[in-house]
Amino acid sequence: MKLDNRPQGSREVLRRVAVGATAAVMSVTAALGSGLTVAAHAADDATLTGIVLGVGANESQRVVSWYSSADTAQVVQVAPTSRIVNGEFPKDAVTIPATVTANVVNGGYNAHTTIDGLKEDTAYSYRVGAEGGWSPAYSFKTQDFEGDFDFLFFGDPQIGASGDVAKDGAGWQDTLNVALAANPDTELLVSGGDQVESANTEKQWDAFLAPDKLRQYPWAATIGNHDVGGKAYEQHFWTPNTDRSAPYYNGSAATRSGGDYWYVYKDVLFIDLNSNAYASGSDEAHIGYVTDVVKNHGADAKYTVLVYHHSIYSPASHANDGDNQQRRKDFPTAFSNLGVDLVLQGHDHSYTRSYVIKNGKKAHEDEQPGAAQVASGPGGVIYVTANSASGSKYYDITAPDPAKDPNYGPDPLNPKSHWANSVENQEHVRTYVKVKVTKNKLTVENVRSGTCAAPNAAVELGQESWCGPDSGAGAAQPVGSTVDKVVINPYRGNGHRPDKVKTAAAESAWLQ
Repeated sequence: MKLDNRPQGSREVLRRVAVGATAAVMSVTAALGSGLTVAAHAADDATLTGIVLGVGANESQRVVSWYSSADTAQVVQVAPTSRIVNGEFPKDAVTIPATVTANVVNGGYNAHTTIDGLKEDTAYSYRVGAEGGWSPAYSFKTQDFEGDFDFLFFGDPQIGASGDVAKDGAGWQDTLNVALAANPDTELLVSGGDQVESANTEKQWDAFLAPDKLRQYPWAATIGNHDVGGKAYEQHFWTPNTDRSAPYYNGSAATRSGGDYWYVYKDVLFIDLNSNAYASGSDEAHIGYVTDVVKNHGADAKYTVLVYHHSIYSPASHANDGDNQQRRKDFPTAFSNLGVDLVLQGHDHSYTRSYVIKNGKKAHEDEQPGAAQVASGPGGVIYVTANSASGSKYYDITAPDPAKDPNYGPDPLNPKSHWANSVENQEHVRTYVKVKVTKNKLTVENVRSGTCAAPNAAVELGQESWCGPDSGAGAAQPVGSTVDKVVINPYRGNGHRPDKVKTAAAESAWLQ
């Protein structure tokens, strides 16, 4: 049974955004090119753990990754859910061989494969393993391959950061449950990095991967600083179109993980960077990578969204870290010139939304703090930092300190905040970010997924002395309430790429 080989009309993006040479994957359509399925494998006694659904190179793909205790033949079996009868997969279910390699640190093996040729608006069920030794079956649903869609962005679960893995895991699971109950048709779960506290501690990875929601919605992984120092991140997540060349890595050859990768989902070009690699020319290499991807694929999408871990307009503990000061010099002008619309970041365990930033400066001096609508204009970029999604650790907002960085001082319109940020928020409650993508605008909303009550490990364990709005002076707001919401009206002049419209006349025309 072939999942789909129909042309999608004008949606050639599904065909042209093929998995790059750096992503060695097996696809359903390749496996079934002659109309044959792969033969079933003999039963084995492998223990299968850490199953996670990942994003593919486009809407018609999903990646499945997992751990196996034994070096045995592993496959993914997939079929439309409508054809699963009494829990049994049909005889002609598609079977896709997995790539299996040895785990570097903790023993065992990791496996991954790509499901390709998915049809839109279809529910699928899948399982991993081999005949006689299957995992439980899990399901996911594709949506329309054109039009509006939502995705959710999560900051730093960092399971284990509180010192209590179980409490951190409970908060993380509750955030996923709350977010997806409120947004059941969301199409992507996007990571801000720091899935765990310690890169090689599988107990933390087990707790992070415990929620079944991570087997039902595709997780677009991002590597954080706590995810480096070992291979576990890379073993748990196979990502599409990934460049694992040295400039995009961090650490020694034995432990480095990450790389930069990209994918196109509907009208958005997503580019994910390993911001742990920033020294010795890495920032220049990242800019080169973004430049190349935008040059080759930017015209295939209406919006460009960058994702990486280290928040360059951090408002809290990392505001004036030396590496962030360097990135504030290296990134913003390049991102403006490349037509980036939105940058999503983590690392600082607090929420911020920037003003419209052009070439490293506030684009419109009269833009007010907390404005509900903004127009980016040519070269304008919005930077968003996500708060903790698990409650394992929070960082408090800090006062601007020009003595540490004279280029990152106070906002003249709101001197308690840093000049770049329209909104800075910390309430010591879990939150997530919802992004709605429509034809002419992006809507970004920071939503509370918890209150001061459990599960909220850092508060439960007394690591925070207050909780709630206004440094605890106000009562905690209910789950599902909005911290911040902004409608972004991106510039769309002359193909919308700002590097094509940098003249003063073009900007003047837009302002009118």
